[in-house]
Amino acid sequence: MVDLLHGVGDFFSLDFGSKALRMVQLSGNVKKGWALEKYAYVPIDPKLLMDEGEGGIMKTAAVIREAVKQAGIETKNVAVGLPSSRTFTSIVEIENRTPKELKNTIMYEIDQFVPMAMDEAKVDWASIGTSPNDPSKMEIVVSSTQNNYAEKMMNLVETAGLNVIAQEPEPLAMARALMVRSMGDGQLIVDFGEKVTDLVIVYKGGPRVVRTIAGGLEQLVDAVSTGLAVAPEQARQFILQFGLSQDKVEGQVFKALDTSLNLFAQELGKSIRFFQSKYMGAKVGGITAAGFGTVVPLFAEYIEAKTGVTTLRGNPWQSVRMTSGQQSALAPVASEFAVAVGLAERSNE
Repeated sequence: MVDLLHGVGDFFSLDFGSKALRMVQLSGNVKKGWALEKYAYVPIDPKLLMDEGEGGIMKTAAVIREAVKQAGIETKNVAVGLPSSRTFTSIVEIENRTPKELKNTIMYEIDQFVPMAMDEAKVDWASIGTSPNDPSKMEIVVSSTQNNYAEKMMNLVETAGLNVIAQEPEPLAMARALMVRSMGDGQLIVDFGEKVTDLVIVYKGGPRVVRTIAGGLEQLVDAVSTGLAVAPEQARQFILQFGLSQDKVEGQVFKALDTSLNLFAQELGKSIRFFQSKYMGAKVGGITAAGFGTVVPLFAEYIEAKTGVTTLRGNPWQSVRMTSGQQSALAPVASEFAVAVGLAERSNE
């Protein structure tokens, strides 16, 4: 059995993105800082990742093996990210317990926190400390995924000759890489992806709100493709080149995006209000944009204007030392590594 949440030993991370595989191996620890040892970024056909037949599994496993070889990774131990669409994560409060009492309590009450049959689910939990809202209670992060999906992922990775020692929901991994540990206020981390967007509000070192919103870059591509009557690939180029600039292409790209992104900004506002209603006196002091939120021009500025909260472009490598050569090689895709880096930073926590 593998852990969904807990720390592990020597390993590397594997993130199955919608169009690429990403691998990261770090040395160091969270207190002294990290150094990048090995990495890989390998484009992959999205259709291949969805092929659950034996042929698809064998082909994907071959891609994984080749990526490991190219990166020079020697360990067989790997931590794998689980997409938010395949996991359920919640933060729950219970009365304070000793570690032994907590373990017994969770064993008997875990089914109350998981929206699926226990005999069909892989469930893990971790204490994140005293509730900021009530010192007589403690908060627990509970994550679950369907057994058949977890086993499918294990089978795929083991077919590649690797040993899965941990599986973790992607939102928790990306938040670990992107949160600013010195910030006292709550931080809303927004990973704007290809198809969905993961939101995590971190406060006092732990995740306090975890949400997934349907929609990502593909939704914006559809809006621009329809609004400007252009092919989807050209619409994508317009978005990545002009973004939310109102003085490019006569502001047509901005107009096509404004409706979708305005609704998106409203969802961010709802998450902030929920957090601040739950933790009285707490506030969200900043928003960190990640994923495509760092590469679409003026995305952060747009979100800041709509929410009234300072919004910055996130850097998943903020705690990782790299050589100049590594920085240059990773520059075109560095923003896509939040999950992979976060998974790799599990060590020694």
